[in-house]
Amino acid sequence: MKHIQVRGLNFAYLEQGEGPLIMLLHGFPDNAQTWSHQMPALAAQGYRVIAPFLRGYPPTDLGEGGFYDKATLVADIAALIQAFGAGKPCHLVGQDWGAIIGYGVLAAYPELIARAVLMAVPHPGQVTQSLVDAKHIQRSFHWWFFQMPDLPEKALAANNLAFIDYLWNYWTTEGYQDDAHMRSVKETLTQPGVLAATLGYYRAMFDAAKADPGLADLRALMARQIKVPTLALCGGDDLRAELMQAQAQYFDNEYDFKLIANAGHFLHREQPQAVTQELLDWFKR
Repeated sequence: MKHIQVRGLNFAYLEQGEGPLIMLLHGFPDNAQTWSHQMPALAAQGYRVIAPFLRGYPPTDLGEGGFYDKATLVADIAALIQAFGAGKPCHLVGQDWGAIIGYGVLAAYPELIARAVLMAVPHPGQVTQSLVDAKHIQRSFHWWFFQMPDLPEKALAANNLAFIDYLWNYWTTEGYQDDAHMRSVKETLTQPGVLAATLGYYRAMFDAAKADPGLADLRALMARQIKVPTLALCGGDDLRAELMQAQAQYFDNEYDFKLIANAGHFLHREQPQAVTQELLDWFKR
């Protein structure tokens, strides 16, 4: 575990290998350990691989009293890439919230990214369309539930975070087990203040008052067409695949979409070899 000071916060990160930089961004409910299958494989192919714990996920600071809106998260990652990249563009990989942040980084800071792989969450334009579709509202029920005050924190914390087990079971292929990693995720989420911080990501999605007013210019940049060569991946068993299949219109450069068979939302853990090979093939183009 290593640490770096960026934007007034102490960010923790995992690192393996030497060479061109690949940054891996995790989602919710998860942590940077989620990339345990990919990191050694990518490092073995000559890359320097860094997986930060996002704002609000210990050992990274919570950012108490701060913001958790998308622009804030995008600014965090841009600053980390600039700190680690030594002026050279990196490869970016994101899953779930890591992908949400990734779309914003690609649009706002194309000069920082050589190639990108975004997984399991569609482009914001597609997300907006899905907000009036019953089956996608059901699939993303947690977005709405998390808008309530206090109760979501209590529900998540109850019964040894059984809610987290439910989400992983709901979103992965039937029979998938990841017990050791789930213990790591729960250890992260049970630390003081973490549930409120991580739910802050969702609450800022729908409440403009929770967005940093100083980042209006960045938000405008995040709405641009994406010019970075991008591969989108989704589990073949994930309902969001139908949204991701129809998002090429948001990209002005090389773009590809692939399904990973026998995988759901956490495809990089459910089918790690297949996902790692897709990353390597895309970055070597």
